[in-house]
Amino acid sequence: MNPQAPVHILVIPKKHIATLLEVSEEDFQIFGHMMKTSTRIAREKGIAGKGFRVITNCNPEGGQVVYHVHQHILGGRQLRGTLG
Repeated sequence: MNPQAPVHILVIPKKHIATLLEVSEEDFQIFGHMMKTSTRIAREKGIAGKGFRVITNCNPEGGQVVYHVHQHILGGRQLRGTLG
């Protein structure tokens, strides 16, 4: 709805988990699969070589507005505001 980069794709697990704070030990496999999916999509979209960002927001001050955990894949331009 409001893309933050030329490539902005969401990876959403089928299991409902409201925030990262609710991830249990048994959910770690889901997050490993999400990361694997994110890197596959980055390659498919042609952004892996130059670089991309994977983001998961948590709670209001972390920018979360949809309370179903998901990852944002951003790329296709120089991304600013990095932490290092």
